Amino acid sequence: MTAHRYIFVGGLHRSGTSLVARLIGDLPGVSAINAAPVPENEGVYLQGAIPHTARHGSPMHFATDPAQHHIEGSHFDRLETQMRLERDWAPYFKDAPWRVEKSPVNLTRMRLYQQLFPLSQFVVVTRHPEAVAAATSKWVDLDPAAMMDHWLDAYDIVRRDIDYLHAVITVRYEDLVADPTATLARLAAFLDVDTTPAPSDIRDGNQNYAETTTLSPAQAERASAWGYGAGMVVQPWSGVTRHPLRRVTENVETAAGGAPST
Repeated sequence: MTAHRYIFVGGLHRSGTSLVARLIGDLPGVSAINAAPVPENEGVYLQGAIPHTARHGSPMHFATDPAQHHIEGSHFDRLETQMRLERDWAPYFKDAPWRVEKSPVNLTRMRLYQQLFPLSQFVVVTRHPEAVAAATSKWVDLDPAAMMDHWLDAYDIVRRDIDYLHAVITVRYEDLVADPTATLARLAAFLDVDTTPAPSDIRDGNQNYAETTTLSPAQAERASAWGYGAGMVVQPWSGVTRHPLRRVTENVETAAGGAPST
């Protein structure tokens, strides 16, 4: 039996997953992938259990591709997959109770990973769809409206998948940059470890996209399910915190200064 558990971080490209993973990796009892010879220390590039090429995980494409939506009972829901992932990732982690693995494609693999690693926990990262579309435009030649539609379609799938997860928490990029200390405290409580001082170098990157294309009224209505509105508006939103232990859920919400959410 393994002596560690996984915390998987996922979100669309340019959503802040790297920042969230860095915060988690600095918590006591957590080991992270560092200085690996792959982009952004993403574990998806360090394993051979599930194919990952330029066609897999493509920004503004992967999250709505049915072939990239891996769930329980699918082709990769096998002991061989779990063993290969463990073997391939092992050299990049130190001995610790928790291992944090961050790859955008985790967004569409949460249900599979829960089957392979039943004690794993998940962090879903979101960022305003207008900012994500603007930030991703340097990689993808798509109309901003089409990219925001992709965002909305992708997180519709995520919202349905969350219903199948035992331990999951949502983190909005905007809440993180507004109050890093509170977000870090929530994440520490979710892992049931002590928190640490938040870094002082976190800035709001959304300020770079103040003049970007805005959500249409129909898109804004859909985005409101995640607390987002047209014109980079961020509305109050309780988010999702789910954990088998009520104590952990209550501690997370206490760290956030609110009442328990569902």
